[in-house]
Amino acid sequence: MMGRESTAPPGMGSQAVFGTTHWSVVLAAGDEETPESAAALEQLCQAYWYPLYAFVRKQGYSPDDAQDLTQGFFAHILSRHFLRRANREKGKFRSYVLASLRYFLADEWARFHAQKRGSGRVPVSFDAQTAEAQYQNEPADRMDAEKIFERRWALVLLDRVLDRLDQELLQADKKPVFDQLRGFLIGERGPLNYSEAGSRLGMSEGAVKVAVHRMRQRYRELFREEVAHTVGEPSEIDEEIRHIFSILSS
Repeated sequence: MMGRESTAPPGMGSQAVFGTTHWSVVLAAGDEETPESAAALEQLCQAYWYPLYAFVRKQGYSPDDAQDLTQGFFAHILSRHFLRRANREKGKFRSYVLASLRYFLADEWARFHAQKRGSGRVPVSFDAQTAEAQYQNEPADRMDAEKIFERRWALVLLDRVLDRLDQELLQADKKPVFDQLRGFLIGERGPLNYSEAGSRLGMSEGAVKVAVHRMRQRYRELFREEVAHTVGEPSEIDEEIRHIFSILSS
């Protein structure tokens, strides 16, 4: 799912258990590719393909070339060579993947262009038509390529948080509650006030407030987990959260 415009999420919330997350699995692999590290890296690529496509388009490439280059870059970073270099240099996935994309576009375009149509390899599946439609809605002059990349990165992350919360409440048979109350996640008031939402759901105003409080708490937890998937160490989570807030408020 691609990023929708959104405001910054609620506060950081309590410390969550870092556990084993996507990017930390990649970094922990060292010089040896493991099935777990390869799968973790592929999951990250699948989740954050659109910010990369938008960055390539902003460099002046045509839609067809941007699609091919983005797929070529995925093939590049899903290789063992990339995993070895990632472990040596560390860093957040967001920063590392953008630096790697810049290198790929600068130094590997000619070689890739010569063979792009022949390999038939599609390492990460994405809808190119939808991607281009999304890109056409990007600000034409206000943002440079890196700012578009970072903003779309942040918005994709928020989309993933909302999707996870939506799925959790669907499985708990609370989807109608989420649909009515999701507007309260980032503010004191959604399209309805608490009393109006309660009338629609057959709940008291107090029960609605409790439900909103619980949803916000879970939203913060899921937000923190999603950020943790893109950093290598627990100590980096809060810094990355602050950076995301600054992106969304700019």
